[in-house]
Amino acid sequence: MLFRCNILALVGGGRNPKYPLNKVMVWDDFQNKCLAELEFRSDVKGVRLRRDRIVVALENKVYVYNFADLQLIHQIETTANPKGLIALSPDSNNTVLACPGLKPGYVYVRLNDINKTTPIKAHDSALSQIALNLDGTRLATASEQGTVIRVWDTTTGEQVAKLRRGKVRAEINCLSFSKDSAWLCVSSDKGTVHVFGLNNLGKGSTEEAKTQKSRLSFMTGFLPSSLDDYVGSDFSYAQLHLGVPHSICAFGENNSVIVVTAEGSYYKYVFDEETGGEGKQAHHVLFMSQQEEQNQTLLAQQQQAGEGLAPDSDNEDNEENNNDAQDED
Repeated sequence: MLFRCNILALVGGGRNPKYPLNKVMVWDDFQNKCLAELEFRSDVKGVRLRRDRIVVALENKVYVYNFADLQLIHQIETTANPKGLIALSPDSNNTVLACPGLKPGYVYVRLNDINKTTPIKAHDSALSQIALNLDGTRLATASEQGTVIRVWDTTTGEQVAKLRRGKVRAEINCLSFSKDSAWLCVSSDKGTVHVFGLNNLGKGSTEEAKTQKSRLSFMTGFLPSSLDDYVGSDFSYAQLHLGVPHSICAFGENNSVIVVTAEGSYYKYVFDEETGGEGKQAHHVLFMSQQEEQNQTLLAQQQQAGEGLAPDSDNEDNEENNNDAQDED
């Protein structure tokens, strides 16, 4: 979606896609029609919009188009990018694009306004998520390990923060900066959202940053390298426990975090900026029940299989699909 306006980028997906998987449809929701389309030789993995740019990620390439006339401006070769990872700064005064580099764990950062490219070796393993702050000056990255989130200066390529989510491997679903870049929230398949304080990290300030340290941090430099790396990290300042494995998160007003889950739930949590710790649930709305989701899945499967099934066969399929849905849960 292009900010809060009526322009959307639509890509076919799911069991019964409305559009081809290799096309990007630029849709005007006010006029209820497609304004333009971009077609590729392989499936589209991700899209980002700006007032002046459309960025499209394929498995091994990223294309940058001018929004006004859909002219190709730039193309970037990447390593395998099945998630379609792209980050594009919304600030019109600082055009910054980030995407996977040519090697796993590397990030390609392009600052178009000054025509500068900065390659960053962010992680040893493949990237899982990337995100830019609003003005494009900071980049957050997570790998497939999901234990450490790193924050980088996009101009210099230097690491400014190393944030510890945990010591157990996790799939990172989302990274999101607050509007003022003072906070970073991270959701994972562990059903938690971690909130990290970023103020003064890596700036050499004497003011204390909003982070938690390990109780063994005073031993940094005297422990084996693996343990030294763990205790020397900054831990989350606040935590939200949802118990839902698939979610995206973003900051709201007044120290609130908005979380939307794949199950159709909307959550609003509030955390204490002074004390941190466990966040409090302030609001919850369930947009789709589990039964409704199963019914929609079943209907799509029946449409694919075709109509005219015998009654007995239909009942057997319903029972089998219901069992499959329960197994997936």
